[in-house]
Amino acid sequence: MNTDITAAVKPEYPVVDRNPPFTKTVANFNTLDYLRLFTITSVSVTVGYLSGIKPNVRGPSMVTGGLIGFMGGFMYAYQNSAGRLMGFFPNEGEVARYKKA
Repeated sequence: MNTDITAAVKPEYPVVDRNPPFTKTVANFNTLDYLRLFTITSVSVTVGYLSGIKPNVRGPSMVTGGLIGFMGGFMYAYQNSAGRLMGFFPNEGEVARYKKA
């Protein structure tokens, strides 16, 4: 059985790091990644607040929605950052930044 997932799809852009570690991927977050993380979290907090039907449920519902939104936003930003490092998404900035180092 072939377990190499890179055999199925080849990167379309230059590869900066084929298997980036967690710290490098998070350090590679750009402004758009943080904006997406903040937006998804904010929308989730609002939806959590509005979904609390009774007033005494709105607080816990808002916190739960915020946590879920933060986790989802972080995973989305992480996916985009890792995709740029691995060459699956446009990565002109990463190529220029890591070629110098």
